[in-house]
Amino acid sequence: MENVSILHPIAKAPALPDFVARRVDRFHNERVAIDWGGRHILRGRQPGPDALMLQSNDYLAIAGHREIVEAQRDALAEGGLGMMMSALFQQDDGQPLHRVEAELARAVGSEDGILAQSGFAANVGLIQSIAAERVPVYIDVLAHASLWEGIRSAGAKAVSVLHNDPAHLERQVLRNGPGVIVVDAVYSTNGSLAPLVDIADIAQAHGCVLVVDESHSLGTHGSRGEGLVASMGLNDRVHFITASLAKAYCSRAGFIACTTRFKDYFGCEALPAIFSSSLLPHELAGLSASHRVIQTEGWRRQRLRQITRYVREELTTLGYPIGDGTEQIVAFEAGQEILTGHVRDVMERHGVFGSVFSAPATTVNRSLLRLTLNAGMSDDDVERLISVCRTARSELQLDAWSATRRSRRDAERALATAEVA
Repeated sequence: MENVSILHPIAKAPALPDFVARRVDRFHNERVAIDWGGRHILRGRQPGPDALMLQSNDYLAIAGHREIVEAQRDALAEGGLGMMMSALFQQDDGQPLHRVEAELARAVGSEDGILAQSGFAANVGLIQSIAAERVPVYIDVLAHASLWEGIRSAGAKAVSVLHNDPAHLERQVLRNGPGVIVVDAVYSTNGSLAPLVDIADIAQAHGCVLVVDESHSLGTHGSRGEGLVASMGLNDRVHFITASLAKAYCSRAGFIACTTRFKDYFGCEALPAIFSSSLLPHELAGLSASHRVIQTEGWRRQRLRQITRYVREELTTLGYPIGDGTEQIVAFEAGQEILTGHVRDVMERHGVFGSVFSAPATTVNRSLLRLTLNAGMSDDDVERLISVCRTARSELQLDAWSATRRSRRDAERALATAEVA
């Protein structure tokens, strides 16, 4: 059949009214022109064929795994795209959707699970379902934007907590009363680990619901990729585990670990669940295949840990202020956005490509270049990264980074405290 494409003539769009135009103008005239030095901060160089790409969240390097690709291809060939409808209407326990939900739930030690269209949808829907108006939601200042958006859409009361500071969390709970505590297990901007045991103790002592987002630890942590909550034996003290499966699982989906009773309630309460279509058959097949690979190919986690330890040790020796984190996400926190753009440019000139994070992905003046390590990096790749960081150190202006200044202040406070003691 002849491929005929009919193009409709492009019409001039109507002018935006002032209340919208002012916002668009402010972005171009202030954010781009001033804060970013006249160039869009996300538009750097085009990577060449030999570029070292450290942007993807495919931590275990399974995106091209033959078994995963074949599972999706077979599902498409057998059943096409399936039925276009909300998962709310798929009540038969034999549905592929519910089988995969059960697989993931068992892996993290939960009674049941819910698959959502994305990690964002999972977090927004969950917070909508558990935090009513005026309920305090205690949220780490570095928690993912989806958790903040869930609080806003629920009409709940956001109570910010200093990053990884259990003492501050407890003071906030004592001041505002029982509510919901939400944290990331591994934080997406700097690779820091949440003190989950201390946080669980506080939640239990004060009658709070505890939600742990395992987007950056599910698949990568634990003996079989079960994540931190399960591997630390905290299932009986964590009410909900959530995760974006677009990280280690390489699937465009989100997940919530919960009880069966809550799952039935969620499907009729959470707006993202009610008003979004279910995952498609080939997506579910790929998810299930990813799960098998993650559970059985433990060498990928071991390789990722090996690379992470080595890179962090070498960068610390070179004087890079990366001490806030410990995991596979490495943050070059320059602070000012224009300086972060400069850091990106320097690294890209040397063939290393990371991801720029700026507001609203970070707080103001804590923008950064994020490098995500992965199990597919060869020894040569790792040494190339270290060599670039050694060679480019002076160009990167480390002394001007906000992380460097904070590290110095922390060291000075620690020294002063030791002297007093």
